[in-house]
Amino acid sequence: MKNQNSNRKVFIIVALLGIFIPGSAFAQIADSLLIRCVTHERELYKEKHSPGLQRDRINTENAIQEFLKNNRSQLRIGALNEVIRIPVVVHVVHNRRDGLIGGLDNPNITNEQIRSQIAVLNEDYRRKANTRGFNSDPVGVDTGIEFFLAEFDENGKSTTGITRTQYLTKDGFNPITDDQLLSSLVYWPSDKYLNIWVCRLTGTYLGIAQFPSVEGIDGLNTRNENYERTDGAIIDFRYFGRNAAANSSQIYNLGRTTTHEIGHWLGLIHIWGDAVCGNDFCDDTPPAEGSNQTSVCTDKYSNCSGFRTRNMIENYMDYSPDSCMNIFTGDQLGRIRAVLELSPRRKKLVESAKEGRLDPSENLVVEVFPNPASEEVNANIRFADFQNFSLSIYDQRGNRLETQEYNDVWSRRVTLDINKFNTGLYFFKVTTDKETVTRRFVIK
Repeated sequence: MKNQNSNRKVFIIVALLGIFIPGSAFAQIADSLLIRCVTHERELYKEKHSPGLQRDRINTENAIQEFLKNNRSQLRIGALNEVIRIPVVVHVVHNRRDGLIGGLDNPNITNEQIRSQIAVLNEDYRRKANTRGFNSDPVGVDTGIEFFLAEFDENGKSTTGITRTQYLTKDGFNPITDDQLLSSLVYWPSDKYLNIWVCRLTGTYLGIAQFPSVEGIDGLNTRNENYERTDGAIIDFRYFGRNAAANSSQIYNLGRTTTHEIGHWLGLIHIWGDAVCGNDFCDDTPPAEGSNQTSVCTDKYSNCSGFRTRNMIENYMDYSPDSCMNIFTGDQLGRIRAVLELSPRRKKLVESAKEGRLDPSENLVVEVFPNPASEEVNANIRFADFQNFSLSIYDQRGNRLETQEYNDVWSRRVTLDINKFNTGLYFFKVTTDKETVTRRFVIK
C-alpha cells in the first residue's frame, strides 16, 4: 500500500505494537460499543522510558526496506522451500487460590484451549485447506511459518510448553504498563521461545505484542535490550483459543486476536498504516482510510489515491471480526521473512528451534534406541505435519504397562524411564489417527 504523503511515515512506524480491544470484557458490553486500539498510548509510554526509541523505529523500518529491496525474490523462493517452526511457551498467569483449571471466567485456562490456539495459528499462517485459514485470493499466501508448543525447556528437560503461575496481588494486568511485571513473574529466553502471557487484562483490552528490533543500526540494540524480557505477546484469556468457554464475545471467538498480535511480533503493521490512508509498506494490501472497526464483514471502501478502492477487511492485520479474517499477502510474507533474518532474537530463535529437530515422514516411522536399554529408552517418532499420537509399552504377555497421549504435535523424540520395569522383552507401540507401528526392545 503506497502512501502519497510521506510525512505520515513517522506515525506509521511508531505504531508498532498492535493492541486489540476485546469484543466484550464483560457479557453486558456489546461488541459494537467497544474501543479497539490504544497503540499510540503504548508507544508514548515506551518512548517516555526510552528516549530515542522513535528514531530507532524509523531506522528499523529503513533497514527492513533495504533488505527487501535486495532480497525480495529470494525471500519468496525461500518461503516456498523452507518451513520455519516457532517454539511457543504459553505462560498462564491467574489468581485462582484453589488452582482450579478451566471454567467460566477462569483465567487458569485448560490445555485444550491453549492447544486450540496453536492450531488456529497454524491454520492461518499456513493457509491450510479445509480450515478457516484458507483463502482462494490470488494474493493470498502460505507464509511457511508454523508454531508448536515447546518440547524442551531452557535446561533441556521435557515440557508441555505451558506454565502456570498463581499471582494473587492483582485481578488483572494493564498491557501498557504491566508487561515488565508479567515477565518478572515468568519468562523464558526470548531468543529461544516465543513467550505468550495469557491472563486477565484490565479495561477492555484484548492483547498486545512487541515489535522486533533489527541489528546493525547505531544505538538500536542497546536500547532494545531493555525490552528483551517483554518480547512476546500478552493476550486476554477470554480471547485466547477457539470458542473458549469464557468468551462472551460473538465476533472475537475464533482465536484471530493471537494471529493478529503475532503478526506484529513478526513485523507486520496494520493495513491502514495507523494513519488515514497510511502506509503498511506492503504494495499488495490496498490503501485504507482506517480500520474495519465494526462487528460485521460488510465490504468497506476508501478513497486514498484519487479513486475508490475496497479495503482488504479479510486481512489478519485489520480489526475485522474473527470470522472475516483469512489472508496474509505476498508482501506481508516478504516482510515476515526479512524480520526473521534481521532481528537478532528472532533469528536466534529460529536457529535454536532447528537443533535436534526431527524431519517429517510421509509414513509413520518409529526408531527405538538404545536397544538393549537399561535406565531409559528413546524413540524418534516421525510422521507428516502435526498429528495426534499415543505410545504404549507392553510386556510379553500383552499387558499394557504405560501409555502417553500427544495432541497436535510435530515429529519428536520421546524419552521414557524404564527403571521400574524388570529385565526382559517389551513392545513399544505408537498409534496415530491412521497408522500403528510396533517395535521390540530389551531391558537388560
